[in-house]
Amino acid sequence: MIRTSILLATASSFAMALCGTASADAVFNRIASFPVNTNLPADADQASPTSAEIVTATQDGMTLIYSDSPGKSVGFVDIADPKNPKAAGMVRLEGEPTSVAVAGQKVLIALNTSKSKVDPSGVLLTMDVAGKAIDKSCDLGGQPDSVAISPDGSIAAVAIENERDEELNDGEIPQLPAGFVAIFKLKDGAADCDSRIMVDVKGLAAVAGDDPEPEYVDINSRNEIAVTLQENNHIVLINGNDGKVIGHFSAGAVDLTGIDTKSDGAIAFTGEKKAVAREPDTIQWLDDDRLLVANEGDYKGGSRSFTIFARSGEVLHESGTDFEQRAAQAGHYPDKRSKSKGIEPEGAEVKSFGDTNYMFIMAERASLVGVYKDTGAAPEFSQLLPAGLSPEGIIAIPSRNLLAVANEVDLGEDGGVRSHVTLYSYAEGVAAYPTIVSGRDEKDAPLGWGAMSGLTADPEKPGILYGISDSVYAGQPRIFTIDANERPARITAAMPITRGGQPAQLLDLEGIVVDGKGGFWLASEGRSDTMVPHGILHVNDKGEIDKSIGLPEALAHGESRFGFEGITAIGSGDDLTLWMAVQREWAGDEKGFVKLVSYNPKSKEWGAVRYPLDKVENGWVGLSEISLHGDQVYIIERDNQIGAAAQLKKIFKVAVADLKPAKLDGPLPTVSKVEVRDLLPDLRSMGGYVLDKVEGLTFDSTGTGYVITDNDGVDDSNGETIFWSIGKL
Repeated sequence: MIRTSILLATASSFAMALCGTASADAVFNRIASFPVNTNLPADADQASPTSAEIVTATQDGMTLIYSDSPGKSVGFVDIADPKNPKAAGMVRLEGEPTSVAVAGQKVLIALNTSKSKVDPSGVLLTMDVAGKAIDKSCDLGGQPDSVAISPDGSIAAVAIENERDEELNDGEIPQLPAGFVAIFKLKDGAADCDSRIMVDVKGLAAVAGDDPEPEYVDINSRNEIAVTLQENNHIVLINGNDGKVIGHFSAGAVDLTGIDTKSDGAIAFTGEKKAVAREPDTIQWLDDDRLLVANEGDYKGGSRSFTIFARSGEVLHESGTDFEQRAAQAGHYPDKRSKSKGIEPEGAEVKSFGDTNYMFIMAERASLVGVYKDTGAAPEFSQLLPAGLSPEGIIAIPSRNLLAVANEVDLGEDGGVRSHVTLYSYAEGVAAYPTIVSGRDEKDAPLGWGAMSGLTADPEKPGILYGISDSVYAGQPRIFTIDANERPARITAAMPITRGGQPAQLLDLEGIVVDGKGGFWLASEGRSDTMVPHGILHVNDKGEIDKSIGLPEALAHGESRFGFEGITAIGSGDDLTLWMAVQREWAGDEKGFVKLVSYNPKSKEWGAVRYPLDKVENGWVGLSEISLHGDQVYIIERDNQIGAAAQLKKIFKVAVADLKPAKLDGPLPTVSKVEVRDLLPDLRSMGGYVLDKVEGLTFDSTGTGYVITDNDGVDDSNGETIFWSIGKL
């Protein structure tokens, strides 16, 4: 038996509480993910960056409209069939759109036309939705950020940020010209340019009061405008009818405990920070007397939380670390942001579905949406929703039981994920995400995890698995115990991997298999340029490394960084043979063929066979896992493509009888493979884009197969991990 070194909560009710599942309740589930680059004209460079930043919806809820700053355009998405969103075109603009909002049959577009930070300018465009034609352009007198329309459609407010230059004097403020708030009267949805009111908000904040930088605006049913001055850590209330300031207060600061403060390849919620300025980004009226803010931070603060204020400035609720810790338990904690602002809650939406008023909080760095129910007092956590990479804008459409999230980051130029708009449906059912969560340790701290790169199963206990994470968490290598009998699956223990009593260093663990004696064999993928050696390790039931086996020269001389990606064991005792899958071709390998490498711990003999790879049009193909089941070894073969570009994510099998290794310095026999399962339909059925790294595969004691994806530790990734059963093969 594995000796667990971290004891975690075991009640199944915890896992249900984490994801908000309830058999008869209404929940939000992702139903589609629309890549916004598909809105590009046919004659455009399809690899050019696009973005969905702020999103809104037409009055009938049938069309989404989003701002695309790098593309200098606004895009349209037809969601008449929300499970099958369609490209509805884009309109090029003479500047960078920063925000969009619908008023009747018009859409207002805040457009940044600034020549420089010291010479800011912008306009408010009125576009006819049906004709996609600009009806009017109103001068704003500065660089806009957010635009909002009053519930009765009578006025619009624009936050004129006149943002600072972060490269100038290390971004210190004040940096003039100062920002302000612009108000326009609307007629039939169009802005009346002559009605513009410029609201001076200087001299209110204690932080650089002469240089306010309005960030986000929202308007309640009384036509009262709430605006955040993010860098100034201040909130201002304005009468939208006459532009008079009717209230203002500091957003304040919080003491944070139980947070990760080191970007060190380890997740440890043991740190603290004192007097952290909230510096809210988005602000939303919960009703006419309460305000919700998402505390992203941008200057010197960022409290990783959301806060509910009374209009007087009294704090009615402070979420503290609740959202961030829930993100960590779902595998979405961005360790690289630990020193600064953690998950960075940035965007928010408030809307009622049925009798429930919901608060939707978006975490930019965790790529998650936290759903909370507004109780009038402390909010009630409901569920977590997976988003695309870096959610920025959000719009709820209660009339159609829909929620849409705009995800701004586009990594297409680097072969990564494109920007998307994600759609969710509100209906009775069970929350589909997360698919795997962790508990909490004996000190009630969440067990952070991610980058799950390999799986193996307990030889006796059905549904009990063990996972390993890769070099993303090189400062904290661990073996995770997973109870797949729970829904979602639950990480119940984590065992540190040590060498000489300290966390083992210079490892990139990509494969794991039980040794039948309570310990494990591990495969480490090497990389010479970072001094990480290729090799095989054995750990005992305490996680201590007691054997380290390097590669023989006959194999090592052709090394690349795409090394062992899985390990399995065939036989026992003196006849035990370990088999490792090499991900890609090494020097000397024929193109399209990789090695399955064997090692006998007793005789210390190495050998290999050749494995033929499938071919794809783009990218490369390699192996991600090898797992024994019955008289076959099952192998994950995949390309390195993501989203719509993904072509190959499959499981193949090779008969054990065909694994007849030859010596490494001679010709190698080629094995035959048989396709077992195409995983692309599985991945597409989950409503998001196809994830790149399908990395773990194992079979439990009943023969049930399980697969898991590697989320790269939320590094250039949306943090999503999909864990699912493929049943018995």
